[in-house]
Amino acid sequence: MKKALITGITGQDGSYLTELLLSKGYEVYGIIRRVALEDPENRMTRILHLSDKINLQSGSLESFPSIYKAILKIKPDEIYHLAAQSFVSYSFDDEFSTLHTNINGIHYVLSASKELIPDIKVYFAGSSEMFGNVGQMPQNEHTPFNPRSPYGISKVTGFFLTKNYRESYGLFACNGILFNHESPRRGFEFVTRKITSGVAKIKYGLIDKLVLGNLDAKRDWGYAKDYVEAMWSMMQQEKPDDYVIATGEVHSIREFAQEAFKYIDVEIEWAGIGIDEKGINVKTGKIVVEVNSDFIRPADINILVGSYDKAKKILKWQPKVKFHALVEMMMRHDIKKFEAIA
Repeated sequence: MKKALITGITGQDGSYLTELLLSKGYEVYGIIRRVALEDPENRMTRILHLSDKINLQSGSLESFPSIYKAILKIKPDEIYHLAAQSFVSYSFDDEFSTLHTNINGIHYVLSASKELIPDIKVYFAGSSEMFGNVGQMPQNEHTPFNPRSPYGISKVTGFFLTKNYRESYGLFACNGILFNHESPRRGFEFVTRKITSGVAKIKYGLIDKLVLGNLDAKRDWGYAKDYVEAMWSMMQQEKPDDYVIATGEVHSIREFAQEAFKYIDVEIEWAGIGIDEKGINVKTGKIVVEVNSDFIRPADINILVGSYDKAKKILKWQPKVKFHALVEMMMRHDIKKFEAIA
């Protein structure tokens, strides 16, 4: 039986990956902070239903001895390094902890793996944020990086650390350059979940309006459950390599909001003259979405869209869930969730 170690097991991707690996007969281990073990009801909600099937080890990405001891004790066949400070906007507020955690975390994993289990396989979760604003559309494995945030910078560093361990020491180390991927398990701080949960709250009168940032930012949104299958496929190849995982479709945040309101059959207008304190247009009676500059990044990315041609050819992977089905899935979940609260 193969052993897999997942950092970030309590997150969106970690929970879906855990389910996938268990279905394939893996023995699954996860490294989590001790505070999570002490407060599972609040900090482990995505994996509570799997608690009797997995093995959790307390540890910290900020401590090399902690990572070293976990790998030494577990002796995994595969490590999926998903843990990170992953909220891009927050990385501008606390760039020091973002850089420290995201860069040192993968460095510790790679170094300990090389020393303890030379034939281990390591996956690093890269990000489309590494590309930043580039002229090439769509972005692929050969597109130069031009990150526009501390988060993107940290992921570029992690990418090259992983590649360096592969090329210098022969470690089986893969980079997954994943474009935005969402699900009903997405954190509420991310704009997609902020929209779907906000629209559901508006439906039940729990809030009056939706406040967003840059409505014209365009992204390539896929389904997280599809994307963890790509992670696993990368680790099953004869040779390690780097892959872009995306849908090849691009939509704006404005479109995402429109699609979400469409699900509850509500027309929306964008903030302007004649808006009352509840965010309703006093002339038309339509719900209004407002823009708040506090939610706009100091340096934003205009458009990100990826080409998954390499993954399709080598991994035989392609996205199953596209934009409209993804929004519908998230809306269905949040409508049910907030119906119970209203």
